[in-house]
Amino acid sequence: MEKGVRRWVVDVSKWDPSPHDFCSVLSLLPQHQRSFVTRFVRMEDRKRALVSQLLQYALVHEVLGIPFDEITINRTLEGKPYLGNDNAGLEFPNFNFNVSHHGDYVAIASEPLCLVGLDIVSYDIPPKETVLEFIQNFSSYFSSLEWDNIVNAGSCDGILAEFYRYWCLKEAYVKAIGSGLAYGLDKVEFLHTRWTNISVKINGEDTREWRFWLFELGKGHWASIARGHPRSATESYRKTLQGSEFNLEEYHKGLHLPNVDFVSRTIEELISVLHGEAYKIPGDERNT
Repeated sequence: MEKGVRRWVVDVSKWDPSPHDFCSVLSLLPQHQRSFVTRFVRMEDRKRALVSQLLQYALVHEVLGIPFDEITINRTLEGKPYLGNDNAGLEFPNFNFNVSHHGDYVAIASEPLCLVGLDIVSYDIPPKETVLEFIQNFSSYFSSLEWDNIVNAGSCDGILAEFYRYWCLKEAYVKAIGSGLAYGLDKVEFLHTRWTNISVKINGEDTREWRFWLFELGKGHWASIARGHPRSATESYRKTLQGSEFNLEEYHKGLHLPNVDFVSRTIEELISVLHGEAYKIPGDERNT
């Protein structure tokens, strides 16, 4: 099952396409997926949305071997993308993936059995706000222990980093189960030893059904991965899964699969995965 554990990341700051080049890449997507990109007004947001789509199709094609034009990616009512192909990925008991983007990075993570959640954060705050003013807006989402750790983290930079690490983990959890963003963030409390051996309490109860990891991506960005039991999925998301009940041996095998590092991909590489040939995409830093 280890083949189903993937972590890919794209630094979109390295891609600066002209409007024509952007439209050329956009045209590679199925018609019904293009609106998820063009609904954004800002070009930076459109770039992230387009790369997110490319990551999904490229990863599904590479891992499961489904031809690009046969891949079906749908969304739940809460907006979580999932693979809609019938009987897809029989090699894996419960293949699923999650995507995230913030700042300079767009990423995807997949798992063969367990739920997977992914979140990226960039350490920034709105202008005209201090760090303490900014984090105070979110205090209700943290337990007293988490909040104490945040506000006592030392310098303003230390406080902001601590805040974002907790936030990143909470988002990864709610995205893994398929709930709407921010819903349920206050129901999970994270415990850790210098941000290793990360464990979680859900509604005040310890659980061993989840594992979490943090990754430093660079340039003030962090990513978190959540891996948990499929029966934790929301009702609408559970209906999209191949299975939600596994015996203890099957589940533990999935839960304790080796985690992997993020692999950096480029736009050119993603398109080459989908089309099986080298594409030269103007605006990609690799081609200059």
